Amino acid sequence: MDNNWKDLLKLLRGHTVWVQTHNFPDPDAIASAYGLQYFLKMHDIASTICYDGHVDKLSVTKMFDCFGIIATAYDELDIKEEDYVVLVDGQKFNSNVTDIPGDEVACIDHHPIYREYEYRYKDLRITGSCSAIIAEYIMESKIPVEEKVASALYYGIKMDTNSLNRGLSRLDIKMYDFLFEYADSGLVGRMYNNSMELSDLRAYGAAIQNVNIYDYVAVARIPFECEDALVAMVSDFVLKLNVVTVAVLYAEKNGSLKFSVRSEEEDIHSGNLIAEALDGIGSGGGHLEMAGGLIPPENRIADFEDEDYIIRDRFLDAIKKLYGRNIRD
Repeated sequence: MDNNWKDLLKLLRGHTVWVQTHNFPDPDAIASAYGLQYFLKMHDIASTICYDGHVDKLSVTKMFDCFGIIATAYDELDIKEEDYVVLVDGQKFNSNVTDIPGDEVACIDHHPIYREYEYRYKDLRITGSCSAIIAEYIMESKIPVEEKVASALYYGIKMDTNSLNRGLSRLDIKMYDFLFEYADSGLVGRMYNNSMELSDLRAYGAAIQNVNIYDYVAVARIPFECEDALVAMVSDFVLKLNVVTVAVLYAEKNGSLKFSVRSEEEDIHSGNLIAEALDGIGSGGGHLEMAGGLIPPENRIADFEDEDYIIRDRFLDAIKKLYGRNIRD
């Protein structure tokens, strides 16, 4: 089945339902799961939000507090093989989505398809946010819209599109307008403007000290352990430099190297770029404007300086191979 929310309701009714986000959920993932949980509840289907991993963003913690969202780590739950799992803001086989017990019968996501899988229901659309897709379900089904739910989805759209400045689709704009009538926009604005912790400044400072720019491509290592979300925030920051239109940021993460790539070049696709650059030593993918990737511990190089040179060359070579552009060293 493809994207008709009535079919989703028919599929899930009468089953134990888990709404699973990716392993380190960001505001869009949590908002989407919360909105879907509410949508199902209003159609007499109970569900539980779960994830495997941990929450590493202040913005998500604030969502839990402000909206009363309950999302439970997988190791604290009793999920049975026959239970139904709905994936939101992620897909089966993605490296950041654990294959938990239960039957992944449905998937709702806004990222490019990583690997084909025969879900019994799927709604896979390229949009700026997954929250917009869930908001459309609520709008089209004409159920009452609670302020907390509207605010969470509004916030999810705002965060994942960088305040409507990144990866925007018509659906994001339409749902942003729809939710505005019901959301506490003042609260959402305050949350959006206060999503950084004091300790995050160290990562920004490290990126500033270590950034190297090749024509319009910025490459920087954060030389210490860093959460995925913070690496992404710093890559957004570096992209704001007036001479930079492609940013490649990476940092240590449990022995691996975690990457965040951003592109404002119309013909340089972030997801394709990182997939090519890390081919054979890691994995990566994502949208036109934003993507992520990972080099596992077994493929790391002990000498940081040598590793940095190799990473730089892999990305510059990937740009040349994919787009025929020679970047000045």
